[in-house]
Amino acid sequence: MLLQLNIQNFAIVKSLDIDWQSGMTTITGETGAGKSIAIDALGLCLGDRATTNVVRPNCKKAELAATFDIQKNINAQHWLTIHDLLLESSNECILRRVISAEGRSKAYINGSQVPLVQLKEVGQLLINIHGQHDHQLIVKSSQQCKLLDDYADHQSALDEVKHYYQQWHKLNKELNLLQQNKQQREAQQQLLQYQVNELNEFSLQEGEFETLESDYKRHANAQDLLDTTLQSLHTLTENESFNVLDSLRHCSDNIAALARLDERLKNIATILNDSFLQVEEASADLKHYYQELELDPQAYAIIEERYSTALQLAKKHSLPPENLVSFHQSLTQELTNISNDESRINVVIEELVKTEQNYQDSALVLTSSRKKAAKKLSKDISKSMQELNMPHGKFHIAIESHNDSLTTISANGVDKIDFQVSINPGQALEAMSKVASGGELSRISLAMQVILADKVITPTLIFDEVDVGISGPTAAMVGSKLQQLTKNTQVICVTHLPQVACKGHQQYFVSKLTDGEHTETKITELSEQSRIQEIARLLAGNKITEHSLANAQELLAG
Repeated sequence: MLLQLNIQNFAIVKSLDIDWQSGMTTITGETGAGKSIAIDALGLCLGDRATTNVVRPNCKKAELAATFDIQKNINAQHWLTIHDLLLESSNECILRRVISAEGRSKAYINGSQVPLVQLKEVGQLLINIHGQHDHQLIVKSSQQCKLLDDYADHQSALDEVKHYYQQWHKLNKELNLLQQNKQQREAQQQLLQYQVNELNEFSLQEGEFETLESDYKRHANAQDLLDTTLQSLHTLTENESFNVLDSLRHCSDNIAALARLDERLKNIATILNDSFLQVEEASADLKHYYQELELDPQAYAIIEERYSTALQLAKKHSLPPENLVSFHQSLTQELTNISNDESRINVVIEELVKTEQNYQDSALVLTSSRKKAAKKLSKDISKSMQELNMPHGKFHIAIESHNDSLTTISANGVDKIDFQVSINPGQALEAMSKVASGGELSRISLAMQVILADKVITPTLIFDEVDVGISGPTAAMVGSKLQQLTKNTQVICVTHLPQVACKGHQQYFVSKLTDGEHTETKITELSEQSRIQEIARLLAGNKITEHSLANAQELLAG
């Protein structure tokens, strides 16, 4: 429940602290005094859109804070927990809004700055506000459907219909896309098939191009390799008049002999000996290489042709030849995907048929639940209308279903909901917007709100002048109905009717003060004696008489 509301520099309020009690609180005051300011401030705490004119003139910012007791509000506790915003040492939840004169806004939950959308989310679990123009919404089919669903309390059936609708919509979108791209996909498939066949026929293997390139270079330069290798062997070992190996051996032996005479030559002798051994080993390897090196024109022709084809294919596809294998694999996968898309069309069609049937089945369950709830709600609202000074009033909820047509389906099912009323004897039931006047709509809306209040999970209900257009004996019944709600929830009601104001367990009076230059709104909690004076003012206007005071006492006593 709402515990406290703090308002600083908001509209014509300089500073205000309001403590709220359980039960029913009524707010009254003179016309134009700002009776709805507290409700407007609460709305901003709950995430309503802010404008620059909400800040009191000549002030830098407006600050609003609402404190709630959530000890018994399991839903709010759960929401705060999963968003890591729960105060472990307290059973309170504090919503705060700061609005600058430039229109910038900051939102806080329990001291932590949060996005505005989170204020709205948690606010729905704390308060339900019914505005003075809400009765105008109930003539809309979408709102009528929502009201009936709230009363029926069949969220699981709604969720199931919504699930199958979303699935159906997704499959339809996929099928349309697949069918739209069918011609383009077929042309792409033909091109891919040609390219894949060409690469399949060539069948280049992983790492093969690098080997081909090496073999091609070797065969292309085979004669140079033979000539240069033979010449090098001749220089190293096979020239009888002079060769490197014999000269190096002779030099190494001479220095080794001298090293026995001078130890300083030992290291040089070792290096020369190692060099001799390395040259000897290189000569042997080179001779072996020369003996194995051969010219094979037939093998060279095969290698040259395959190497040339690889280069041509790489140039054709504008990529390095080393990437031909991975490119081949990607084309093959793309071709497979296109083939899968073709078969996917048939799968999607089958899934659509199944989803459509599931949707129709779940929509039928929803329709059945709505019809059952509609029958009871129609009876309850008819009775409430008669209690609210419409003695011949009848209320009926007509449900028209379109189970046989997929063109009318929606996330809310296949039903068209129409609230129909009859006000006078012998009058046929017609759409509410065609029959009911503004005052009658207001009373019917209030009847709905009272009946639906038991279905609302929020612990605080606020009614902002929902009794507009109501007077006389009807007003007393409205007050009684609002008071009935306090069995399960906290009720706050802004009203101009004494019959409603007297039903409050707590009453605030809103006044507007001015010194000629500045205007300020004050909200004062009324004592028992002050309440009598205020109820009398509501009854008789500014001229309070003993008779109006007696009537006020009588109303409060009742």
